[in-house]
Amino acid sequence: MSEEETGTGRVVVLVLPEVNLLDLGGPVQVFDAAAGLGAGYRLEFVADAEEAVSAQGIRLAGLGALPPTGAGDLVLVPGPRLRSPGPGAPLVPGAVVEWLRAVRRSGARLASVCTGAAALGEAGLLDGRRCTTHWSLVEAMRRRYPAARVLDGVLYVHDGPVSTSAGISAGIDLALSLVERDHGPEITAAVARELVVYMRRDGSAAQISPFLQYRSHLHPAVHRVQDHLAQNLERPHTLTELAAVAHLSPRGLSRAFGAAIGMSPLEYRQRLRLERALTLLTETDLGVEGVAARCGFRDARHLRRLFAARYGMPPSAARKHVR
Repeated sequence: MSEEETGTGRVVVLVLPEVNLLDLGGPVQVFDAAAGLGAGYRLEFVADAEEAVSAQGIRLAGLGALPPTGAGDLVLVPGPRLRSPGPGAPLVPGAVVEWLRAVRRSGARLASVCTGAAALGEAGLLDGRRCTTHWSLVEAMRRRYPAARVLDGVLYVHDGPVSTSAGISAGIDLALSLVERDHGPEITAAVARELVVYMRRDGSAAQISPFLQYRSHLHPAVHRVQDHLAQNLERPHTLTELAAVAHLSPRGLSRAFGAAIGMSPLEYRQRLRLERALTLLTETDLGVEGVAARCGFRDARHLRRLFAARYGMPPSAARKHVR
């Protein structure tokens, strides 16, 4: 398994002193909701002490000791309230710094929320990597960790096995992105719908995935067909077959789709397929032929034509643009 591939399902949440509650609770809620939908995540809460007090004054008790980790585990570092240390003093406890270094040596993945990036920086895990943090700390991070490539104006950044996010609620976006990497866009969209949040496809854009964008209506038959398409994108579909899923006539289904989302069922399917293709091109090493097969296109040529019409660039350019 490469550094970017999916993990074991184990999510080890590092609770630092004065952790910000939303940095902690937002991403944890995402993984918990995904687990409830069958994603198989298992949450552990650990610290270098048995309890911690959040930045908002809530005492968090019963925390586990810093454990060994292995390849494919995910260690999540929610952001603490940072206080200016004395000259040369660390921002986080030394035991945590050493543990984070051991985590990386073990092959586990790491993801920080907001100021949690400082913990990774203290451990030297951001050296040579693209990363981000809360907007107010970008310049300070650049000064303190000159070997890191600290970006501003982005929601989150994946660089190999290390992921970082901007401030507070961006941790939810990061967690959704990690779920999408592990389990695909369908379950991620379901999590986003359950939490009543937008799902943004990547850290540099506010684009809403079509897996979520057209789901705010209340028509149950249209929802059934949307779920069926999302779960079976690689299969061919006829309007008659989709109408049977909806328990409507083909004409009735077309009218219902037009009223609910403003397009036909097959137009909607094409948007889902192109979104899936974009995700596979930017998040995996599949070739264009493999992506076309996974997304239900007739062949690579068919994908190239529709992809260029939709995104204004060929599939190969999309991969180079992101990587």
